[in-house]
Amino acid sequence: YMNLHFLPAKLINGGVAGLVGVTCVFPIDLAKTRLQNQQGIQVYKGMLDCLAKTVRSEGYFGCYRGAAVNLTLVTPEKAIKLAANDVFRQKLSKDGKLPLWGEVLAGCGAGTCQVVVTTPMEMLKIQLQDAGRLAAQRPMAAPAQAAAPGPAPSLVAPSSQAQSTPPPRPSATGITMELLKTRGLAGLYRGVGATLMRDVPFSMIYFPLFANLNALGRESASGQADVQARAPFWQSFVAGCSAGSVAAVAVTPLDVIKTRLQTLQKGAGEDTYRGILDCTTRIMRREGPSAFLKGATCRALVIAPLFGIAQGVYFLGVGETVLGLLG
Repeated sequence: YMNLHFLPAKLINGGVAGLVGVTCVFPIDLAKTRLQNQQGIQVYKGMLDCLAKTVRSEGYFGCYRGAAVNLTLVTPEKAIKLAANDVFRQKLSKDGKLPLWGEVLAGCGAGTCQVVVTTPMEMLKIQLQDAGRLAAQRPMAAPAQAAAPGPAPSLVAPSSQAQSTPPPRPSATGITMELLKTRGLAGLYRGVGATLMRDVPFSMIYFPLFANLNALGRESASGQADVQARAPFWQSFVAGCSAGSVAAVAVTPLDVIKTRLQTLQKGAGEDTYRGILDCTTRIMRREGPSAFLKGATCRALVIAPLFGIAQGVYFLGVGETVLGLLG
């Protein structure tokens, strides 16, 4: 267990990387959630359009709706993932060597453990991120009703009254209490299957890909990759970004399903789903295969810097420095 005393430094690194990363890319993640949730009424044309409209209608901080939940929970999430990945790697390595399947399995294990924090975190984050889209959708849906000919106005009048008072802004604590009250702990863990289906394949692609990109060009005389020699910083950064974006885009269809399943409040005429299979078949039928790549660009743009920043923080040894100052 010689390696476990590295954990505090690792945890600090993971935490710092998570906080810096989330702060940098959260608005793009918000755009991703809103784009993935669009079914009938296209409020947003794409990522930039979504960000521009959000800033216009909800202010600059509107782009950070739900960030508090993420910033609070990203450190424990990263901590679990790193600690688990480490423990699994130790258990699976023979004489200090870890075969490729071992890396994949360790990534799997890490992804599985992390779900404990990830699922409730993203569940709450998604409700908060999506609230503005529903608000933006209402005025778009309203003219359609008002345009109805004949004696409809008398029927429409009360609903237009209701339209003028926007619903109260949801808060993370409000949603949490409401979910616990109505659905118990299971309410917070809605979509846990979909989260696993996204995070486990992600880790299986990311970890081995990163390890191999990071080891490129460092062959020792025997032709064996020399893992002990550390990669230069730019290489870790680029490896992190590339492996991250490849993995992110690869699992986007699973992410779309997860976002749809975890969104509680649906807009006008939007489908509610019973589960993963139901969601998959309905999206396929109603929106076609391209719907499964909604938010793919956003995902690549979110994940690449996140993992790049993480590699950077590790490389610079922020955690070790902090511990050195404290010790």
